[in-house]
This record gives sequence, structure tokens and C-alpha cells, in this order.
Amino acid sequence: MTRTSRTAPVMLGLSGLAGVLLLVEILPYTAVVSADFLPPTHRIAVALGHEIADGGFWSALCDTLVAWAVGLTIAVVAGIVAGIVIGAVPLLRALTASTIEFLRPIPSVALIPLAVLLYGTKIESTLLLVVYASFWQVLIQVLYGVQDVDPVADETARSYGLGAWARVRYVLWPTALPYVMTGVRLAAAVALVLAITAELVIGAPGLGSRIAVAQSSNAVASMYALIVVTGLLGVAINLVARAVERFALSWHQSVRGEVLV
Repeated sequence: MTRTSRTAPVMLGLSGLAGVLLLVEILPYTAVVSADFLPPTHRIAVALGHEIADGGFWSALCDTLVAWAVGLTIAVVAGIVAGIVIGAVPLLRALTASTIEFLRPIPSVALIPLAVLLYGTKIESTLLLVVYASFWQVLIQVLYGVQDVDPVADETARSYGLGAWARVRYVLWPTALPYVMTGVRLAAAVALVLAITAELVIGAPGLGSRIAVAQSSNAVASMYALIVVTGLLGVAINLVARAVERFALSWHQSVRGEVLV
């Protein structure tokens, strides 16, 4: 892959972002939308600078990242373990299939009343929603990965006397790892969405609750500045997740082919 081909998507992305910023700057001065509801870009930038200079902003950002990281870690570990155990035992997969299909589509926001009832506005409420939403992303991908194991390779490992743990380590895990990394990447994004949502609706400490306070106090520019921060946070998390995925799958054909192009 040439340097030009690598930088072209980045430049196109930055051009699109610049176009959005220019549009937001112009729209409030037209009759399309009032500046009371959509401040121009320069006012949002000024409000963002004020937020960055405020210690409360960094405390809220830390609360959001802690809830995101802890919830994601619990969901990933639980999803991988449950996925391998359920997927490796056909009887257990058959027994749990209906239960998984019933629970998986339930929106996490529907659990907000339960979270408030159990934990109030503490961080545990956010963790409950984050773990529930992220867990299914990982579990389903791991189940797909376990199903994709080559039965010939599994039987060969058995014939060579490999035990259950050795088959998981040398046969199942390398096959399932690409699926696992996809699940982790999806779960990372979902975890951030649910963390912000929980803070916004429940009032748990974090960026979401700070957005709600800005909205209720009619600090519209600050509200948009905080929304921009959550967007940048999402982009950063996605970039980190993709980098970790490429590192973990550096041996895999999909990543090696990507490098060789």
C-alpha cells in the first residue's frame, strides 16, 4: 500500500469534517435554524475551551471512561467464557438458544427503571446497562467463532490425544479470535453509547449528566461542545479498538493481506 493510498481516506475524512463545521457555522446566520438552538461553530469551540479549562469536565470524563472500561471488561470476559462453554457443548447450545434469542433483543434502556431501583444514580447503574448491552455483542460473535471450527482439525487434535484445554487453546481459540475481536470492537462502541445514555437519563456521574445539566440550564453552546467531546471519544475508542484488532490478528490472513496490498 502506497503512502498516497493510505493518506487519501484521511484527507477525504478531514475534508468532510471541515464541510460539516463550515455548514454549522453558516446555518445559524440563515433562516433555516436559530442560533438559540444551533450555535455557530466558533461559539461551540469557545464553549469547548471553557469546558476543557474546567476541572469538573475532566472529572466527568474520567467517570465516563471508568464506567466504560469496567463495564466493557466485565462484558468481554463474561462473553468469551460463556461463548466458549456454550458453543463447545452442543447440548448446552441447544438448551440456551431460545433464552439467548429472547434476552438479546431487549433494549438496554428498558432496564433503566431496574437499574435505578437497584443502585439509584451511582455508577453501578451505568455498569449494569453497559455490561448487559456489550455482553451480547461478544457472546454472539464467540458463538459464531466456535461454530466455525474445522471439525477435521478438531478430530485430528483428539486423535493426537489433546485434552479439552489443549483443543481450546490450539484449535478453537485461533479460529474464534477474529470473531472475538469483532465482538470486542462492536462492544467498545456500544459500551460508550450506553454509558453516556445512562448518565444522561439516570443522572449518574459522567459526561452524560454534564450534558443534561447544560441543557437544563440553557447553556446550548456548552451542550454541543460536550456532545462533540463524546463524538471524539467514540472516534478515539474505535481507532484504538481497530489497532488492537490488527495487533492481535497480525498473523491472520485478513490483516496480512491488508498490509501486503
